[in-house]
Amino acid sequence: MPPGNGSDPARRFDALVVGAGFAGLYALHRLRGLGLSVRVLEAGSGVGGTWYWNRYPGARCDIESLDYSYSFSDELAREWEWTERYATQAEILRYAEHVADRFELRRDISFDTRVVSAVFDERASEWTLTTEAGDRLRAPFCVMATGCLSAPLEPDFADRDAFSGELYYTNRWPHEPVDFTGKRVGVIGTGSSGIQAIPEIAKTAGSLSVFQRTPNFSFPARNEPLSDEEQGAVKADYRGHRQRGIERGGGFGARWAPVLGPAADVPPGEQREALEERWEGGGLAVLSCFEDALANPEANAVVAEFVREKIAGVVDDPETAALLSPDTMVGCKRPCLDTGYFETFNRPNVRLVDISEAPIERLTPKGLVTDGVDHPLDVLVLATGFDAMTGALLRMDVRGRGGRRLADAWREGPRTYLGLAVHGFPNLFLVTGPGSPSVLSNMMAAIEQHVDWITGCIAHLRERGARSIEATREAEAAWIEDVSELADASIYPTCNSWYVGANVPGKPRVFMVYLGLAGYIERCNEIVAKGYEGFALSPGGA
Repeated sequence: MPPGNGSDPARRFDALVVGAGFAGLYALHRLRGLGLSVRVLEAGSGVGGTWYWNRYPGARCDIESLDYSYSFSDELAREWEWTERYATQAEILRYAEHVADRFELRRDISFDTRVVSAVFDERASEWTLTTEAGDRLRAPFCVMATGCLSAPLEPDFADRDAFSGELYYTNRWPHEPVDFTGKRVGVIGTGSSGIQAIPEIAKTAGSLSVFQRTPNFSFPARNEPLSDEEQGAVKADYRGHRQRGIERGGGFGARWAPVLGPAADVPPGEQREALEERWEGGGLAVLSCFEDALANPEANAVVAEFVREKIAGVVDDPETAALLSPDTMVGCKRPCLDTGYFETFNRPNVRLVDISEAPIERLTPKGLVTDGVDHPLDVLVLATGFDAMTGALLRMDVRGRGGRRLADAWREGPRTYLGLAVHGFPNLFLVTGPGSPSVLSNMMAAIEQHVDWITGCIAHLRERGARSIEATREAEAAWIEDVSELADASIYPTCNSWYVGANVPGKPRVFMVYLGLAGYIERCNEIVAKGYEGFALSPGGA
């Protein structure tokens, strides 16, 4: 695309997309389908988003491969063969690369290009994006496909730079293999990445110390190779399979045992039998055993106690088992899937260090100190997670009408309409933004629905000759109330989780997820049917 006229050196496009993960790839494909000139700006050197960066040992998806796939192309679904029930990071990255190649997407992607600012020009009704290298690009529409879990967190330990051994972050793992053989390894963090990495590291480490502040619920994945028969059965009606997953609530789990009614209506013996069946089947099915497990504390307690009993039955040392057993409701923090996580603590080279009452004081050249005790280490692995939902957006300088900063608009917590749009920021679209189902659904299903909605909206604007679209203040406020009401009727706000920003010091405590993918899709469709209710359209040339 040639540079703009006059003194403006910015390159112009019809649409700009930030991020080349699964959201950015699909957005590029669909926007191209509208006949638009599109440029995708990606900080990494390749496609894949979170699956490009998170290469730590044991990294896998916690949604089954046959669900964690695009559904927009029957041909793509038929030709791609998954090897396992839960795909590894490497296989998912190969899938993203295959999609990029198959649909010839790379030619419109700028890699190694980090966006530092996005500013709306009211007079021209255009967004200007500026990169770290100082390049400027302009377009009427800006799509933020920046991901919900893509802004790494670094712990603020005293003397953080003092450690002279090998230091690794799970959220930006090196591309080269890391050898733990015979080494004294410490892992800080027992969220999803820590729970996946710890069993793998333990296999070769001389010793492994797991520093745990808060225990986490985790379920056995029961990962296994996928047979041709299993894949064929799903691919014969892949769109139907996806729709059945959406109807189940989260866009996945279509092959699981049916959800039972309220736990109180199920006799104790049948409760146990149903939970055992789902536990042995693997995955997150235990959480959806009873229809009220994530809404009714009494029903939730039945599931939580069942999982605690399983932990106690696996871990040999009762004191360690007790430390690994959460006292919270199950599901209020991100539930994890594992392969041998709790069993790992039976290994003679693995020990659990409880830092809930005696936090890490400082790093030293040879390890770290907790409660006055030195822990000598050769390798330190930080599985400390992300500034979820808002971090990637707020680390850019995003400015809307009147130069208002997104960081100021979200000072008391993120405010969106549908998780797709923000009042005061015309023609800015968020893919799986805060206030949408996003991380509490199958991200692939959520991504496709969002991108389809966004491209449908842009097509509508062009057909009408409209200049811009913007969420109204009233619609945004009403949506925030809807998100909060749904959350308050659930067990989710009962935990200090990253769903509410509790893992980031100073971050406002706001539950950031709309509960229920099927209901959300219905609301989005209703809003379109009512002429984009809750949005203000500005007339003028597109």
